[in-house]
Amino acid sequence: MQASVDIEALSQQIQIDSAFLDDINAATSKVIVGQEYMVQRLLLGLLANGHVLLEGLPGLAKTLSIKTLANAVDAKFSRIQFTPDLLPADILGTMIYNPSKNDFTVRKGPIFANFILADEINRAPAKVQSALLESMQEKQVTIGKETFKLEEPFLVLATQNPIEQEGTYPLPEAQVDRFMLKVKIDYPTKDEERQIIKRVISGETLQKVKAVVKPDVILKARDLVKKIYMDEKIENYILDIVFATRNPENSGLADLRPLINYGGSPRASINLAVASKAQAFLNRRGFVIPDDVRNVCMDILRHRIGLTYEAEAENITQENIIDKIINTIEVP
Repeated sequence: MQASVDIEALSQQIQIDSAFLDDINAATSKVIVGQEYMVQRLLLGLLANGHVLLEGLPGLAKTLSIKTLANAVDAKFSRIQFTPDLLPADILGTMIYNPSKNDFTVRKGPIFANFILADEINRAPAKVQSALLESMQEKQVTIGKETFKLEEPFLVLATQNPIEQEGTYPLPEAQVDRFMLKVKIDYPTKDEERQIIKRVISGETLQKVKAVVKPDVILKARDLVKKIYMDEKIENYILDIVFATRNPENSGLADLRPLINYGGSPRASINLAVASKAQAFLNRRGFVIPDDVRNVCMDILRHRIGLTYEAEAENITQENIIDKIINTIEVP
């Protein structure tokens, strides 16, 4: 009885403290036409304290969406354009010699911000990608002998064009796994594209979104997300899904065994649980339901499942495998 009262009180609190979501949606809609799914996924990453990787062809408003969201939050924003000649020091910063003092001082790089737009992240080689690992996981940066904590909220929002295009580098698995969400972006509808054309011709897209929410509001919302109730049955449901990516034969999916090279790591389970809570918050609810898990499952798992050569030869994708797992695992 006490638990149900607490959940009801939490839901009422969420109804009040989630009002800023309407402000952000209203602000972003002034610039972004369509792409509601992408904007909601960016908000999900913001609430769940998880980095987001957007993949799609050029011109689908990936960069614009991230910049617009960052502008809507009154926080420091940095854009890093990834290129083949980029160096780790260009991101993190470096030690600069000061002749007058006869010593070295630290010059901080663009990573020292709240929102980092890593634009076309797969245009830079692995040594540059590795420079992001410590900041994405430990929320800190080491330059020389000094380690600096990054200010919260800290979020890496990256874009990449499909790997098959020339001049790109596959991201290291260790880095890909640090992205909570990998979101695939599709073309707008015909009506949305007509509206885009009208806005561009009239110059409406040139307006800059004003900040509508303070960082402390985001941090308070994150604390509420952590308190959202998750039943043990939901936890088991999450574990069943993730374990099915590792040992599908134990879940009645033996036909997937030849197609999966490796499954989701414990990060997959953690992120699926956290993202499900954040999805419940977006739905203004104080508890997680199976639909929340199913809603975020694809974006959490698609970059955490390795395919075998057999799967690639048969044109089977991670999405096909996840669909089959979700449709097979019993829903609590």
